[in-house]
Amino acid sequence: MIAARAWVFFFFVVTGTVVGSSLPLSEAAESWRAEWDKTVKAAEEEGQVSLYISGYGKVIDSGEFQKAYPKIKVVSVTGSGTQLSKRIAAERRAEKFLADVYNGGGNSLYQVLFLNKILDPIKPALLLPEVRDTSKWWEHKHKYVDKEAEYIFVYEGNVSGGGNPAFHTQQITPGDFKSYWDFLNPKLKGKIVSLDLRKVRGAGGSWGFIYYHPELGEKFIRRFYGEMDVTMSGDLRQAVDWLANGRVALCLPCQGSTVVKAKNQGLPVSDFPPYHFKEGINISSAFGQLALINRAPHPNAAKVFINWYLSRAGQTAFQKIMSIPGDAKNSRRIDVPKDHIPPEEQRKDGLGYFDTDAPGSKDLRPLGKLLSEVIPMQK
Repeated sequence: MIAARAWVFFFFVVTGTVVGSSLPLSEAAESWRAEWDKTVKAAEEEGQVSLYISGYGKVIDSGEFQKAYPKIKVVSVTGSGTQLSKRIAAERRAEKFLADVYNGGGNSLYQVLFLNKILDPIKPALLLPEVRDTSKWWEHKHKYVDKEAEYIFVYEGNVSGGGNPAFHTQQITPGDFKSYWDFLNPKLKGKIVSLDLRKVRGAGGSWGFIYYHPELGEKFIRRFYGEMDVTMSGDLRQAVDWLANGRVALCLPCQGSTVVKAKNQGLPVSDFPPYHFKEGINISSAFGQLALINRAPHPNAAKVFINWYLSRAGQTAFQKIMSIPGDAKNSRRIDVPKDHIPPEEQRKDGLGYFDTDAPGSKDLRPLGKLLSEVIPMQK
Protein backbone atom coordinates (compact mmCIF):
# COMPACT_ATOMS: atom_id res chain seq x y z
CA MET A 1 0.00 0.00 0.00
CA ILE A 2 2.82 2.42 0.91
CA ALA A 3 4.61 1.68 -2.33
CA ALA A 4 1.41 2.30 -4.27
CA ARG A 5 0.89 5.69 -2.63
CA ALA A 6 4.49 6.66 -3.34
CA TRP A 7 4.01 5.72 -6.99
CA VAL A 8 0.88 7.87 -7.22
CA PHE A 9 2.77 10.85 -5.79
CA PHE A 10 5.61 10.22 -8.26
CA PHE A 11 3.07 10.17 -11.09
CA PHE A 12 1.67 13.58 -10.17
CA VAL A 13 5.12 15.14 -9.85
CA VAL A 14 6.38 13.75 -13.17
CA THR A 15 3.24 14.59 -15.12
CA GLY A 16 3.15 18.09 -13.65
CA THR A 17 -0.34 17.70 -12.20
CA VAL A 18 -1.39 19.18 -8.87
CA VAL A 19 -3.25 16.78 -6.58
CA GLY A 20 -6.86 17.89 -6.27
CA SER A 21 -6.58 20.09 -9.37
CA SER A 22 -6.62 19.60 -13.10
CA LEU A 23 -4.02 22.36 -13.49
CA PRO A 24 -0.39 21.53 -14.26
CA LEU A 25 2.07 22.77 -11.66
CA SER A 26 3.23 25.64 -13.84
CA GLU A 27 -0.32 26.85 -14.32
CA ALA A 28 -1.16 26.51 -10.62
CA ALA A 29 1.95 28.48 -9.68
CA GLU A 30 0.87 31.31 -11.99
CA SER A 31 -2.86 31.20 -11.25
CA TRP A 32 -2.49 34.17 -8.91
CA ARG A 33 -1.52 36.39 -11.82
CA ALA A 34 -4.95 36.32 -13.45
CA GLU A 35 -6.58 37.35 -10.19
CA TRP A 36 -3.96 40.05 -9.63
CA ASP A 37 -4.33 41.50 -13.13
CA LYS A 38 -8.10 41.53 -12.71
CA THR A 39 -7.77 43.30 -9.35
CA VAL A 40 -5.39 45.94 -10.73
CA LYS A 41 -7.68 46.63 -13.68
CA ALA A 42 -10.68 47.04 -11.38
CA ALA A 43 -8.62 49.26 -9.07
CA GLU A 44 -7.66 51.52 -11.97
CA GLU A 45 -11.33 51.83 -12.86
CA GLU A 46 -12.08 52.80 -9.24
CA GLY A 47 -9.38 55.43 -9.66
CA GLN A 48 -8.39 56.00 -6.04
CA VAL A 49 -7.73 54.51 -2.63
CA SER A 50 -8.67 56.27 0.61
CA LEU A 51 -5.96 55.74 3.19
CA TYR A 52 -6.29 56.84 6.81
CA ILE A 53 -2.73 56.89 8.05
CA SER A 54 -1.11 57.76 11.36
CA GLY A 55 2.60 58.33 11.77
CA TYR A 56 3.83 57.38 8.33
CA GLY A 57 2.17 59.86 5.97
CA LYS A 58 5.58 60.69 4.48
CA VAL A 59 5.60 57.31 2.75
CA ILE A 60 2.53 58.38 0.80
CA ASP A 61 3.84 61.90 0.21
CA SER A 62 6.93 60.38 -1.42
CA GLY A 63 4.82 59.28 -4.39
CA GLU A 64 6.40 55.81 -4.53
CA PHE A 65 3.03 54.07 -4.78
CA GLN A 66 1.89 56.54 -7.42
CA LYS A 67 4.96 55.72 -9.51
CA ALA A 68 4.08 52.03 -9.40
CA TYR A 69 0.35 52.57 -10.05
CA PRO A 70 -0.13 55.97 -11.70
CA LYS A 71 -3.81 55.35 -12.45
CA ILE A 72 -4.69 54.94 -8.75
CA LYS A 73 -4.75 58.17 -6.79
CA VAL A 74 -4.04 58.03 -3.06
CA VAL A 75 -6.35 60.21 -0.97
CA SER A 76 -4.75 60.23 2.48
CA VAL A 77 -6.16 61.43 5.77
CA THR A 78 -3.53 61.92 8.47
CA GLY A 79 -3.69 62.37 12.22
CA SER A 80 -3.07 60.54 15.47
CA GLY A 81 -4.50 57.07 15.92
CA THR A 82 -6.99 58.41 18.44
CA GLN A 83 -8.16 61.09 16.01
CA LEU A 84 -8.46 58.80 13.00
CA SER A 85 -10.21 55.94 14.75
CA LYS A 86 -12.75 58.33 16.26
CA ARG A 87 -13.24 59.95 12.86
CA ILE A 88 -13.92 56.64 11.13
CA ALA A 89 -16.36 55.61 13.86
CA ALA A 90 -18.16 58.97 13.58
CA GLU A 91 -18.36 58.71 9.79
CA ARG A 92 -19.96 55.31 10.02
CA ARG A 93 -22.52 56.49 12.54
CA ALA A 94 -23.47 59.05 9.89
CA GLU A 95 -23.69 56.25 7.28
CA LYS A 96 -20.59 57.53 5.50
CA PHE A 97 -18.19 54.82 4.36
CA LEU A 98 -15.13 56.71 3.18
CA ALA A 99 -12.07 54.79 4.37
CA ASP A 100 -10.47 51.86 2.53
CA VAL A 101 -7.27 51.15 4.44
CA TYR A 102 -6.01 52.09 7.89
CA ASN A 103 -2.35 52.33 8.87
CA GLY A 104 -1.30 53.23 12.39
CA GLY A 105 -0.48 52.23 15.92
CA GLY A 106 -2.14 49.24 17.43
CA ASN A 107 -4.18 50.43 20.40
CA SER A 108 -6.74 52.68 18.76
CA LEU A 109 -6.81 50.31 15.83
CA TYR A 110 -7.49 47.35 18.09
CA GLN A 111 -9.78 48.89 20.69
CA VAL A 112 -11.88 51.12 18.44
CA LEU A 113 -11.86 49.60 14.96
CA PHE A 114 -11.32 45.90 15.58
CA LEU A 115 -13.44 45.46 18.70
CA ASN A 116 -16.27 47.42 17.08
CA LYS A 117 -16.14 45.16 14.01
CA ILE A 118 -15.18 47.90 11.54
CA LEU A 119 -12.53 45.74 9.85
CA ASP A 120 -12.61 43.10 7.16
CA PRO A 121 -10.05 40.27 7.25
CA ILE A 122 -6.89 41.48 5.54
CA LYS A 123 -5.43 38.01 5.07
CA PRO A 124 -7.53 37.13 1.98
CA ALA A 125 -6.41 40.43 0.41
CA LEU A 126 -2.77 39.29 0.33
CA LEU A 127 -2.50 38.30 -3.32
CA LEU A 128 1.13 38.66 -4.37
CA PRO A 129 3.22 35.51 -3.82
CA GLU A 130 6.12 37.54 -2.41
CA VAL A 131 3.78 38.98 0.23
CA ARG A 132 2.14 35.64 1.08
CA ASP A 133 5.51 33.87 1.27
CA THR A 134 6.22 33.64 5.02
CA SER A 135 9.90 32.85 4.38
CA LYS A 136 10.32 36.53 3.50
CA TRP A 137 9.22 37.60 6.99
CA TRP A 138 10.95 37.49 10.38
CA GLU A 139 10.60 34.14 12.17
CA HIS A 140 9.12 32.80 8.93
CA LYS A 141 5.60 33.91 9.77
CA HIS A 142 3.09 36.66 9.26
CA LYS A 143 2.40 38.61 12.41
CA TYR A 144 -1.13 39.60 13.41
CA VAL A 145 -2.39 41.40 16.49
CA ASP A 146 -5.75 39.64 16.69
CA LYS A 147 -5.97 36.06 17.93
CA GLU A 148 -7.81 35.10 14.74
CA ALA A 149 -4.67 36.08 12.78
CA GLU A 150 -6.84 37.63 10.10
CA TYR A 151 -7.43 41.34 10.67
CA ILE A 152 -4.48 43.46 11.84
CA PHE A 153 -1.22 42.79 9.99
CA VAL A 154 1.99 43.86 11.76
CA TYR A 155 4.74 44.72 9.27
CA GLU A 156 7.21 46.48 11.59
CA GLY A 157 9.29 45.01 14.40
CA ASN A 158 11.71 47.32 16.21
CA VAL A 159 13.86 46.42 19.16
CA SER A 160 12.35 48.72 21.76
CA GLY A 161 13.25 49.66 25.32
CA GLY A 162 10.21 48.07 26.94
CA GLY A 163 8.41 50.86 28.76
CA ASN A 164 10.51 53.44 26.87
CA PRO A 165 11.80 55.33 29.91
CA ALA A 166 13.56 58.57 29.00
CA PHE A 167 15.71 60.78 31.20
CA HIS A 168 17.28 64.22 31.60
CA THR A 169 20.97 63.63 30.94
CA GLN A 170 22.14 66.10 33.60
CA GLN A 171 19.97 64.63 36.36
CA ILE A 172 20.18 60.87 35.84
CA THR A 173 23.12 58.52 35.37
CA PRO A 174 21.88 55.48 33.41
CA GLY A 175 24.15 53.06 35.25
CA ASP A 176 22.29 53.77 38.50
CA PHE A 177 19.14 52.17 37.11
CA LYS A 178 19.26 48.52 36.04
CA SER A 179 15.64 47.58 36.80
CA TYR A 180 12.31 49.38 36.55
CA TRP A 181 12.02 48.87 40.29
CA ASP A 182 15.02 51.19 40.70
CA PHE A 183 12.72 54.04 39.63
CA LEU A 184 11.14 53.80 43.08
CA ASN A 185 14.25 55.58 44.42
CA PRO A 186 12.99 58.34 46.78
CA LYS A 187 15.38 60.79 45.09
CA LEU A 188 13.09 60.75 42.05
CA LYS A 189 9.91 61.52 43.98
CA GLY A 190 8.10 64.45 42.40
CA LYS A 191 10.48 64.45 39.42
CA ILE A 192 8.64 62.03 37.13
CA VAL A 193 6.16 62.62 34.31
CA SER A 194 4.06 59.84 32.82
CA LEU A 195 1.93 59.75 29.68
CA ASP A 196 -1.71 59.30 30.66
CA LEU A 197 -3.14 56.36 28.73
CA ARG A 198 -6.65 57.65 29.39
CA LYS A 199 -5.94 60.76 27.34
CA VAL A 200 -3.33 59.72 24.79
CA ARG A 201 -2.69 56.33 23.22
CA GLY A 202 0.70 57.21 21.77
CA ALA A 203 2.46 55.21 24.47
CA GLY A 204 0.13 52.22 24.44
CA GLY A 205 2.88 49.75 23.59
CA SER A 206 5.01 50.99 26.47
CA TRP A 207 2.06 50.75 28.85
CA GLY A 208 1.37 47.23 27.61
CA PHE A 209 4.94 46.21 28.42
CA ILE A 210 4.63 47.51 31.99
CA TYR A 211 1.15 46.17 32.66
CA TYR A 212 1.50 42.71 31.14
CA HIS A 213 5.13 42.04 32.08
CA PRO A 214 5.19 39.23 34.69
CA GLU A 215 7.88 41.04 36.75
CA LEU A 216 6.08 44.39 36.78
CA GLY A 217 2.32 44.50 36.29
CA GLU A 218 -0.23 45.76 38.79
CA LYS A 219 2.16 45.54 41.74
CA PHE A 220 4.68 47.88 40.11
CA ILE A 221 1.97 50.29 38.91
CA ARG A 222 0.39 50.59 42.35
CA ARG A 223 3.71 51.30 44.03
CA PHE A 224 5.13 53.56 41.32
CA TYR A 225 2.08 55.83 41.12
CA GLY A 226 1.23 55.49 44.78
CA GLU A 227 4.66 56.43 46.14
CA MET A 228 6.47 58.61 43.59
CA ASP A 229 4.19 61.66 43.21
CA VAL A 230 4.09 61.19 39.42
CA THR A 231 2.71 63.99 37.22
CA MET A 232 0.41 62.71 34.48
CA SER A 233 0.38 64.32 31.03
CA GLY A 234 -2.01 63.81 28.15
CA ASP A 235 0.31 65.49 25.66
CA LEU A 236 3.44 63.84 24.23
CA ARG A 237 5.21 67.09 23.43
CA GLN A 238 4.40 68.58 26.81
CA ALA A 239 5.91 65.59 28.61
CA VAL A 240 9.13 65.73 26.58
CA ASP A 241 9.31 69.52 26.97
CA TRP A 242 9.14 69.11 30.75
CA LEU A 243 11.90 66.54 30.53
CA ALA A 244 14.06 68.71 28.26
CA ASN A 245 13.82 71.84 30.43
CA GLY A 246 14.65 69.89 33.59
CA ARG A 247 11.27 70.26 35.26
CA VAL A 248 11.34 66.45 35.61
CA ALA A 249 14.20 63.96 35.54
CA LEU A 250 12.34 60.92 34.20
CA CYS A 251 9.53 60.21 31.75
CA LEU A 252 7.93 56.75 32.14
CA PRO A 253 6.32 55.54 30.06
CA CYS A 254 7.42 57.90 27.33
CA GLN A 255 7.35 57.87 23.55
CA GLY A 256 10.57 56.89 21.85
CA SER A 257 10.40 58.79 18.56
CA THR A 258 9.47 62.08 20.27
CA VAL A 259 12.44 61.74 22.61
CA VAL A 260 14.77 60.94 19.71
CA LYS A 261 13.68 64.06 17.83
CA ALA A 262 14.36 66.20 20.91
CA LYS A 263 17.74 64.54 21.38
CA ASN A 264 18.64 65.18 17.72
CA GLN A 265 17.89 68.87 18.35
CA GLY A 266 20.63 68.92 20.99
CA LEU A 267 18.32 68.92 24.01
CA PRO A 268 19.57 67.16 27.21
CA VAL A 269 17.30 64.12 26.92
CA SER A 270 17.93 60.50 26.05
CA ASP A 271 16.40 57.08 26.23
CA PHE A 272 18.13 54.08 27.79
CA PRO A 273 19.95 51.57 25.56
CA PRO A 274 17.55 48.83 24.32
CA TYR A 275 19.13 45.96 26.29
CA HIS A 276 19.74 48.01 29.46
CA PHE A 277 17.14 46.70 31.95
CA LYS A 278 16.97 43.25 33.50
CA GLU A 279 13.24 42.99 32.65
CA GLY A 280 14.27 42.73 29.04
CA ILE A 281 12.92 44.50 25.98
CA ASN A 282 10.10 44.16 23.54
CA ILE A 283 9.43 44.15 19.85
CA SER A 284 7.52 47.29 18.97
CA SER A 285 5.52 47.96 15.83
CA ALA A 286 5.26 51.75 16.40
CA PHE A 287 2.80 52.81 13.64
CA GLY A 288 3.52 49.68 11.60
CA GLN A 289 0.14 47.97 11.45
CA LEU A 290 -2.19 47.67 8.49
CA ALA A 291 -5.90 46.90 8.30
CA LEU A 292 -8.66 46.72 5.71
CA ILE A 293 -11.80 48.71 6.53
CA ASN A 294 -15.06 46.88 5.82
CA ARG A 295 -17.60 48.34 3.40
CA ALA A 296 -14.65 50.00 1.67
CA PRO A 297 -15.66 52.26 -1.25
CA HIS A 298 -12.64 51.17 -3.32
CA PRO A 299 -12.08 47.50 -2.41
CA ASN A 300 -9.83 46.64 -5.35
CA ALA A 301 -7.64 49.70 -4.98
CA ALA A 302 -7.37 48.84 -1.28
CA LYS A 303 -6.00 45.40 -2.18
CA VAL A 304 -3.50 46.85 -4.63
CA PHE A 305 -2.21 49.33 -2.07
CA ILE A 306 -1.94 46.70 0.68
CA ASN A 307 0.04 44.35 -1.55
CA TRP A 308 2.35 47.09 -2.78
CA TYR A 309 2.98 48.36 0.74
CA LEU A 310 3.81 44.89 2.06
CA SER A 311 5.94 44.03 -0.97
CA ARG A 312 9.72 44.26 -0.93
CA ALA A 313 9.55 47.56 -2.81
CA GLY A 314 6.97 49.04 -0.45
CA GLN A 315 8.74 47.98 2.72
CA THR A 316 12.09 49.20 1.41
CA ALA A 317 10.50 52.60 0.77
CA PHE A 318 8.92 52.61 4.24
CA GLN A 319 12.26 51.93 5.98
CA LYS A 320 14.18 54.45 3.90
CA ILE A 321 11.67 57.28 4.21
CA MET A 322 10.71 56.93 7.87
CA SER A 323 14.10 56.18 9.43
CA ILE A 324 15.93 59.06 11.09
CA PRO A 325 19.15 59.06 13.17
CA GLY A 326 18.43 57.30 16.43
CA ASP A 327 15.08 55.95 15.22
CA ALA A 328 15.66 53.33 12.54
CA LYS A 329 12.56 51.59 11.23
CA ASN A 330 12.83 47.82 10.87
CA SER A 331 10.39 45.99 8.63
CA ARG A 332 9.50 42.44 9.57
CA ARG A 333 10.44 41.53 6.03
CA ILE A 334 13.92 40.07 6.15
CA ASP A 335 14.66 40.49 2.44
CA VAL A 336 14.91 44.29 2.63
CA PRO A 337 18.17 46.12 3.49
CA LYS A 338 19.02 46.39 7.21
CA ASP A 339 22.34 48.21 7.04
CA HIS A 340 20.73 51.41 8.38
CA ILE A 341 19.93 49.74 11.71
CA PRO A 342 22.62 50.01 14.44
CA PRO A 343 23.95 46.68 15.75
CA GLU A 344 22.42 47.23 19.20
CA GLU A 345 18.98 47.62 17.58
CA GLN A 346 19.14 44.57 15.33
CA ARG A 347 16.67 41.80 16.08
CA LYS A 348 18.13 38.56 17.40
CA ASP A 349 16.51 35.26 16.50
CA GLY A 350 15.30 33.17 19.40
CA LEU A 351 15.87 35.82 22.06
CA GLY A 352 12.33 35.70 23.42
CA TYR A 353 11.32 39.35 23.29
CA PHE A 354 8.28 40.59 25.15
CA ASP A 355 5.68 41.03 22.42
CA THR A 356 3.45 44.04 23.04
CA ASP A 357 1.50 43.16 19.90
CA ALA A 358 0.53 39.69 21.08
CA PRO A 359 -3.24 39.17 21.34
CA GLY A 360 -2.93 38.67 25.09
CA SER A 361 -1.28 42.04 25.68
CA LYS A 362 -3.29 44.36 23.42
CA ASP A 363 -6.36 44.92 25.54
CA LEU A 364 -5.53 47.89 27.76
CA ARG A 365 -9.02 48.42 29.11
CA PRO A 366 -8.19 46.66 32.40
CA LEU A 367 -5.17 48.94 32.72
CA GLY A 368 -7.35 52.00 32.24
CA LYS A 369 -9.58 50.87 35.09
CA LEU A 370 -6.54 50.29 37.30
CA LEU A 371 -5.16 53.76 36.57
CA SER A 372 -8.49 55.37 37.41
CA GLU A 373 -8.36 53.54 40.72
CA VAL A 374 -4.75 54.46 41.49
CA ILE A 375 -4.49 57.91 39.93
CA PRO A 376 -7.23 60.57 39.89
CA MET A 377 -7.84 62.04 36.45
CA GLN A 378 -5.91 65.31 36.23
CA LYS A 379 -7.09 68.30 34.25
